[in-house]
Amino acid sequence: MTFIETASVAIHAILVNKTRSFLTMLGVIIGVGAVILLVAIGEGLQQYITGQFDQLGANTITILPGDIFSSSSGFGGREEQVSAFSNNKLRLSDVVAIEKLRSSVLRATPVMFNSTEIVFQGVHKKVSVVGTTDAYVNIRNLEFDKGAFFTPQDNLGKRKVVVLGASIADELFKHIDPIGKRILVNGQGFTVAGVVKKIGGGFGGPQFDTYVYIPLETYRTLFNVEAVTQIVVQARNKDTVQTAITHIKDTLGKRLKKDEFSVFETTEILKVINQILGVLTVGLGGIAAISLVVGGIGIMNIMLVSVTERTREIGLRKAVGATPNQILLQFLIESALLSVVGGSIGVALAFLLSLAIRQFFPATVTLFAVTLAFSVSAAIGIIFGVAPARRASKLSPIEALRYE
Repeated sequence: MTFIETASVAIHAILVNKTRSFLTMLGVIIGVGAVILLVAIGEGLQQYITGQFDQLGANTITILPGDIFSSSSGFGGREEQVSAFSNNKLRLSDVVAIEKLRSSVLRATPVMFNSTEIVFQGVHKKVSVVGTTDAYVNIRNLEFDKGAFFTPQDNLGKRKVVVLGASIADELFKHIDPIGKRILVNGQGFTVAGVVKKIGGGFGGPQFDTYVYIPLETYRTLFNVEAVTQIVVQARNKDTVQTAITHIKDTLGKRLKKDEFSVFETTEILKVINQILGVLTVGLGGIAAISLVVGGIGIMNIMLVSVTERTREIGLRKAVGATPNQILLQFLIESALLSVVGGSIGVALAFLLSLAIRQFFPATVTLFAVTLAFSVSAAIGIIFGVAPARRASKLSPIEALRYE
């Protein structure tokens, strides 16, 4: 009997018991689908977060007060962070000193944060107010739906102009054009100069959409503060980022102690997040892969039952000349087909589910995940089909024909 004839017999045996065959494949379908889907979600999250970081600005360096890397876990705990900001020693003079590092630094801007209330036509909203300069727009790659950011002249003149995050503008103004409208910020009247384009979900997205921006000098007068919450720096290019960090540390180190400031590149946070997501993806994929093993056990169980049920058929085939190897191959083909077909359905199901999930959550089905899951499912079908196939091949024709 040729391989094609053997495969034909195996396919016929599967089709005769369609319901049982489908139930047998169910474990493989769920396993393959779950592995691909979980890996797709992990991959999608990594790509999405990377995109969000790119939106926050390329070659960006952030300087914060205190030593945020003081704890053994990497970033300082909440108490260390609160202490660092309460003892903040960053000043505007530090920004001026950093701006002089022209060989590695393209631009730098101070950023001051405070929480206050804004009011428009009786609508009150608690918001985060950001005091900064016009350089912030270029560093953070901000785009505008309406109007524009404030100018250097607005800053020098301490003008009361305000730029709104997309979410704040939507909540306060609904369908009204906010440009030129007057709102109260911390009890004082400000004119709306612009609305930042919606950044949306992801790392930093929702926060940026809820910020309210005012000129730095206006902010200092409004809140009577000198300490700089953070300094945001843009290196000249990606090749000068590490040089810029070294220069910044040396410059700030002349005035501040080592534990009074922290300098880090935006991509450092991205690397940590991607490492965590990578471990999570592998872990969840591994857990889902257990169902593939369960599916393999299900295939082996059904194939053993099938061998018992078809004992007389096996005996008859051997009696008319089928060799043990042909019987072995037939049952291996059956188990492999169950696994491969189940894997194919699982791949299709995972792809369809990923399309549905993508409406609410990032998910990217990769060729690697599909190939890996499909290959493992095929291997499981063969591995778990060996025992039933060997049992069938070793049956004595005489004993098999006597079986009732």
